Amino acid sequence: MSTSIAPAQERVTTRSSLAQWVRTRVDLLPTLAAVVIFTAMVIYGQAAYGRILHMSTISNLLINNAPLIIIAVGMTFVIITGGIDLSVGAVIAFSSVSGVMLINSGWNDWVVAVLMVLIGATFGLVSGVLVQYFNVQPFIATLAMMFLARGLASMLSTVPERLDDDAPIRLLASNFKIIDGPKVNDLTVTPGVIIAVLVVVAAFFVLHRTRTGRTVYAIGGSEQSAQLMGLPVHRTKMWVYVISGSLSGLAAVVYTSRLGIAQNITGIGWELDAIAATVIGGTLLTGGVGYVLGSVIGALVLGLMNVLITRDGGVDPAATTIITGGILLIFVLLQRAVYARQRE
Repeated sequence: MSTSIAPAQERVTTRSSLAQWVRTRVDLLPTLAAVVIFTAMVIYGQAAYGRILHMSTISNLLINNAPLIIIAVGMTFVIITGGIDLSVGAVIAFSSVSGVMLINSGWNDWVVAVLMVLIGATFGLVSGVLVQYFNVQPFIATLAMMFLARGLASMLSTVPERLDDDAPIRLLASNFKIIDGPKVNDLTVTPGVIIAVLVVVAAFFVLHRTRTGRTVYAIGGSEQSAQLMGLPVHRTKMWVYVISGSLSGLAAVVYTSRLGIAQNITGIGWELDAIAATVIGGTLLTGGVGYVLGSVIGALVLGLMNVLITRDGGVDPAATTIITGGILLIFVLLQRAVYARQRE
């Protein structure tokens, strides 16, 4: 009798512990939902079209979405503080066009790459100053930077600017094998992918292992309380926009090295993709809660969705925006439920 009761008691204890964990970590539910959706998409894609789990598909998913992952990381910092950055796509356009034109005029490729990052940092700095010291709403401040960067890119050139195929910066897009699979089924990455991984690791460390990261979360939770605790609120709010701008410049370097083309229309809508990836990954738009790894999952969800639509062939590519909007709506509603539960 006692032996039959023991397993039942263990199951009850396990369920009770799981329920308690869910209650205490309800903020993780959106991120877990993103993982479930990504897993379901992989299973469906493999069953319906095949070759989704092939190493070549995984390689293309990472290579094609490395710039999105980079800007989604920067967006995570901003949204955790309760802000928003609408300028990332336009900053990528201006950094890319100016960078390619400088390289074609004879500048050293790697000096230009650094300048592209600094251009992004400058736009981020201006946004941070407007938000922190002029009390401009983040939406308006970064919208102004978006129009400024897009306008400057159009002033520089309205036609595609092309890099030479042998330009040194294009080495960032060169493939090298990690796993040598059968036929063409190889796991390959590029230096651009490695840069994205390093950005994710560094951001994770900063957010979860440093005082700056704790201040970022504190600002999103309650800026007034963070100030009363003596945290460097002003400096940190400036830094999150500088980080977002710098990562936009870095994404421009990775993107330009892969395509070899820069246009003034590059990056249109990317700010919305970055916001969507961040929200799908579990970062609350109200601030205070967010995960870098969740934003990576969100970016991969969007990337895999494009792969599945392409594989299907019968779905209008324009449906991508409709599906993205539907997924985003679901996650916003889930966030509302999480926020209401936290207030309880």
